[in-house]
Amino acid sequence: MRALAVLLSASLAIPAAAQVRTIPQDARLAEIRHVQANVVELNGRQVQLAPGAQIRDTSNRIIMPVALPAGALVKYRLNELGQVHDIWLVTRQELTR
Repeated sequence: MRALAVLLSASLAIPAAAQVRTIPQDARLAEIRHVQANVVELNGRQVQLAPGAQIRDTSNRIIMPVALPAGALVKYRLNELGQVHDIWLVTRQELTR
């Protein structure tokens, strides 16, 4: 019974580990730095984060703005008000695509 539970757990974990993250084609590339609270700097220009903005690390986990590594390369999208709505920290492999 225990072996069956382990096999079932393992089979459910495989699809989760195999998830491919997709970054939209219209996302722009920039160097990022957290400035304060909900303000980030993209290529030297300060921009407000939108309410509900999501920042995803290279493992596709949501992180807080203070966890952004200074000088990291990201892809980002703005909302209709010019605020940053989506941010993805990118890997070298994603940059070459």
